[in-house]
Amino acid sequence: MDLQLAGKRALVTGASSGIGVEIARHMAREGAAVVVHGRDRERAARTAGEIEDAGGRAIVAIGDLSTDEGADAVVAVAEEELGGVDILVNNVGGGGSAEVRGWQDIPVPDYLDTYNVNVLSGLRLVQRLVPAMVDRGWGRVVNISSTVAHQPMGMMHDYAAAKLALENLSLNLSRNLAPKGVTVNTVLSGLVMTPAARAYVEALRDEHQWPHEEEAMQQRYIEEFNPQLVPRLGRPEEIAVAVVFLASPLSDYTTGAVLRVDGGQIRAL
Repeated sequence: MDLQLAGKRALVTGASSGIGVEIARHMAREGAAVVVHGRDRERAARTAGEIEDAGGRAIVAIGDLSTDEGADAVVAVAEEELGGVDILVNNVGGGGSAEVRGWQDIPVPDYLDTYNVNVLSGLRLVQRLVPAMVDRGWGRVVNISSTVAHQPMGMMHDYAAAKLALENLSLNLSRNLAPKGVTVNTVLSGLVMTPAARAYVEALRDEHQWPHEEEAMQQRYIEEFNPQLVPRLGRPEEIAVAVVFLASPLSDYTTGAVLRVDGGQIRAL
């Protein structure tokens, strides 16, 4: 299927590792020029190099999006090298308490930091890039959320609260921007086996003495921590294909949506 992304310009934040790498790769395969954002130039350049080697077009933009200065730097590169951005994928996220701190162990400054990274980082780019999308009459914003926003686990309180706030922001923006030709959607990701997620699951495996065999380890994690219908954890490319569809002209009639790619973890309407 042709997703009609040839000639489009996409900025993928957090594209130097994990899910972001696959989103950038898939976007380029469909013909978009990609701004590979990261904070580590070497890793971001590696992603961009892989895209270029495969025949795509990619440039690197380095900046800390939790600051106005970092957002300005990233936008400046995108505008100088590509002339602007048609598609914004806000994939940057995470939080200092994303390990296993209890509610009483997360100080208020950490909540503020997590909110800044997960919500305001994306908002900074929306404020800088979406006005030009409106002027052109076409644009896409895709935000990445997490199942913990809807299925609280009694942990990662700051991260879960921030991700739900991001979804609310997405829905509000969709109301404002749909008449202007700009859609705003959210992909709700279950636990995906990125290197960081693997380290987390393997630490639990060692703590609880689960089997080392991959399938058995994932099944034990699901049984004991995240019950879901599909008996395995997610793959980065499964998130990427959902994002690329929502970024394409084929999704013109979809806005304000939360697309769950979670193996059936969330059990609610």
